Parts: sequence; structure tokens; C-alpha cells
Amino acid sequence: MSKAADDLDRWIRSSFVAMNTALEELYFAQSDRANVEGVGEAIKKTLAEEGRALIRPLASEGNTNEGFESAFDVLGNLGLFMAALRRHELTNPVRETASPFEEASALGLHIGASLGVTPRFATAHLATHNKAIEGRQKSFTSLKDEFVFIDYNTMGILSYKRAAYALMRIPPLGISNKSSRMLFHNARDALKDVAATNKILFDTLDKDRFFYSVRPYYKPYRVGRQEYRGANAGDFSGINEIDLLLGLCRANDPSYSQLLIDKMLFMIPEDQVNLRQCLIHVPFLDGFLEAAKTSANADWFRENCRAYLEVCEAHGFAAAQHHDQLFESFIVKMSDHLDSKHHAQLTASGPPLPVLAKALERLRDLRTAARRDDMETAHDKLDTLKRAVGLSA
Repeated sequence: MSKAADDLDRWIRSSFVAMNTALEELYFAQSDRANVEGVGEAIKKTLAEEGRALIRPLASEGNTNEGFESAFDVLGNLGLFMAALRRHELTNPVRETASPFEEASALGLHIGASLGVTPRFATAHLATHNKAIEGRQKSFTSLKDEFVFIDYNTMGILSYKRAAYALMRIPPLGISNKSSRMLFHNARDALKDVAATNKILFDTLDKDRFFYSVRPYYKPYRVGRQEYRGANAGDFSGINEIDLLLGLCRANDPSYSQLLIDKMLFMIPEDQVNLRQCLIHVPFLDGFLEAAKTSANADWFRENCRAYLEVCEAHGFAAAQHHDQLFESFIVKMSDHLDSKHHAQLTASGPPLPVLAKALERLRDLRTAARRDDMETAHDKLDTLKRAVGLSA
């Protein structure tokens, strides 16, 4: 890491955090906690000026070919800075045609293009690629609830990745292989860990602090002329690998394939490769349905199919849990108390909350294989397999 990159990193881990935290305390003390206009202006000015001064020498250096990890880390620090500017209304894509922070935009675009990722901060920067120093990783603030959110989101993502890794080992072995049964069990156990982590997150995270002091840093902002949506906890390939391999979601579903396209550049390159590789495999659901025609009474079928169904159940449980407890309770219900003037820019993904809620509900129902009259899910096909192995449908 160059001296300029090291200087920016130290600032992001110290003064940057202190200034954001001070601003959050000022906002939270107001009757309208969502208001940031005219509050803490001196702090905002200092934050912007100090950040720009540290970024200018980095913009001159460009991507110095010190490897992916170094360049991605610099991109993350740039992205955290620009996300904070957006949070404090020092920039807003609604009122601009281009980012006013030209140095940060130029460097972000340079690094993003060279790495093949979006030129803004992504989930990985605060999760799987967030190096801790002396026990503390990077964050926007020093608020306890932000660390609850970062820590347990990261643990959940890592558990999803474990499940995806196990499932991706199955296609070369075939669904009838005894070792595949072990891998189905590995995936099931990892998904149960996701659910356990989710529960800790829901039980520990303060709704007000999350809604007013953590979530606003994940809003869309411009890099150069392009507006990029906010980082999303699902911006990694593991959860989609699980969707596709299990056969609960399909790549030929236009809505789902659009989701994959939209999130591809928000993933690290390794995840992009994993997702593309996953797309060539026949879903396990199709394999078991075909095998049921001739092998329903075989021991391998009963044992491996039951193990597969347990993975589907665990995946659906975690998906419903996340949607119904985090999204509904921590965002939708909290927004009911928000002044309507703040609704237009409420979501990290860009679209209005009702539109986003409908899309996420659809995704939840695909993952849980819920019975729906307006779209096809795996509900009936899973019922066929349950009957084949003697489980109640």
C-alpha cells in the first residue's frame, strides 16, 4: 500500500468515524431524526475537505498495480467517503447530473474499471473484505448498533458461502453419490447457522438506531455521471448459487435473471466467476424429479432426496426470517413513522419502498417455494419429492 493509500486508510479508521458519529448524535437528538439539512455544517465541511485532500494524491497515482486486495481496499475507502457525503446531503443524485467530487469519482472509476467491479463501496468492503486492526474493522461510525449490523451480516454471508461451497461440490459427484449426502448436510448446517446469526441480529439491533443512523449510509450516489444503487447485503454470489442449484429460482425467469445482472458488478470478481460457473449446472430439483420416475424406492434416492429437501427447508426458513423480521420490522414498519418528505429517497436500491417490497416478497416466496397463483414456484415439485420419500407434502 502506498503512503497516500495508507494515509487515507488511517483517516477512514479515525477522524472520519469520529465526525460521522458526531453528526449522527446531532441528527438523532432532533424531533425529526431523518433531517440532516442545516445540522452540523462545520463538521460536514471539515469531513469533505479532509477527505478530498487525502484523495488528490491518490487520484494522481491511479491504480498502481499492487494487486486486487490493495486496489479493492482503496476503492472501499473512497466509497465509504462518498457514501458519507451522500448521507450528509453534501451530494445527492436527484439534484446533480454529475458528482461534484471529481477526484474521488475519477479514481473510483479507474479502479472499478480495472478490477471489473462497481466503482463505489459494496457490501464486501464492510463484510468479507473488511480488515480489522486491533480488534476493530472499518465502519462509518463508532455506534454500537452499526457494529452489530456489520458483524452479524458478515457472519451470515460467510455461512451462506459455506453452504454454496458445499453445494457446488455436488454436480461433479452426482446427486446419487453418498458423499453428496454429506455435502447436503454440510449446506443444511451452514444455513441453520445463517438463521441463528439472523436471530442474534434481530434480537440485538436497535430499530431506531439502525433506521436513522446506520441504514442512511447505504443510499445511491453518483460516481462521475452515473448513479449507482446502494450496497445490498445480498451482493455476493453464494445466496444465488444456492437458489439456482436447489432449483428454487431459475436463470430463465426474467425477473430473477435481471437481479443477477444488476448485482454482478457489486460482487468481487471471484464471486462473479462462481455465479457464472453455477449457471451451467442442472438444478438438483430437476435431477431428483427425473430420478423419482425410476429410483423412488432406492435407498440412495430416499436418503439423498431427504437431505436435499432439508437444505431447501433451511434456505427457505432463513429467507423468510430475513424478509419478515429485518426488512418488514426494521425498514417497512419504521418508515410508517417517517415524515412523508423523506420517503422519496428511502431505499438503498433506488425504487420507492412499495416497489422494492413487492420485489423482495416475490424473492422470498421463490426461496420458500410458497404456493402462489400469480407465478410459478417450486411448491408443487417439492411436494412431489416429499411424497416420493414418504414425507407429508
